[in-house]
Amino acid sequence: MSNSCVIAIDGPSGAGKGTVARALAKSLNCRHVDTGAMYRAVAWKVMHDGCELSDDAKIVEIAAGAQFDLDAEKIAVDGCDVTNQIRTPEIDAAAASVARLPGVRSVLVDHQRELAAGGLVVMEGRDIGTTVFPDAAVKIYLDASPAERASRRAKDPGHQFSRNVAVGDVEDALRARDRSDLTRLTSPLTRAPDAVFVDTTGLPIDHVVSRVIELVHKTLRM
Repeated sequence: MSNSCVIAIDGPSGAGKGTVARALAKSLNCRHVDTGAMYRAVAWKVMHDGCELSDDAKIVEIAAGAQFDLDAEKIAVDGCDVTNQIRTPEIDAAAASVARLPGVRSVLVDHQRELAAGGLVVMEGRDIGTTVFPDAAVKIYLDASPAERASRRAKDPGHQFSRNVAVGDVEDALRARDRSDLTRLTSPLTRAPDAVFVDTTGLPIDHVVSRVIELVHKTLRM
């Protein structure tokens, strides 16, 4: 696939990647790929199979053998629908651990490049514009203040948090995930030099979506 057909949406948890990427894909009538869901699915599979998070070789083996089914409504791994199971604090922490392994990243990057074949695609993640598709047609990096990201994540019905969880605890979890993503040796979370930076702090999500859609249409001259 030509990198000219890839729109990369990167950024940390809670920055609005998923909402923006889904809306953009709908606007462009093209495929949306959530690469973070793949790492979460591997983490779920690791825990489901009773594998220790310290067993790097086994985790890479599990990732290499996993079969993914990703669409707008469902995420499945090896035939198991894990759409709801992978949006928990436990899986988030496990996914951060799994994502640090170079072998896992190598396997999943290959999968992601295969998934992008066949036409225009909006792909969201943390290393799309830097590693997966460094020559993507459009690169956008979304971010927001830690407090705002935590508030959004705590209210997100797609993520399972206890009703009594404090936003401060969610923020602590996000900061821990940020540290893991920013310091991993392979494909750390970072903004590509040629990515357009969008700070979503304090902005209504529909405003962010409109801005990104306008930017993409202008860049691709659609």
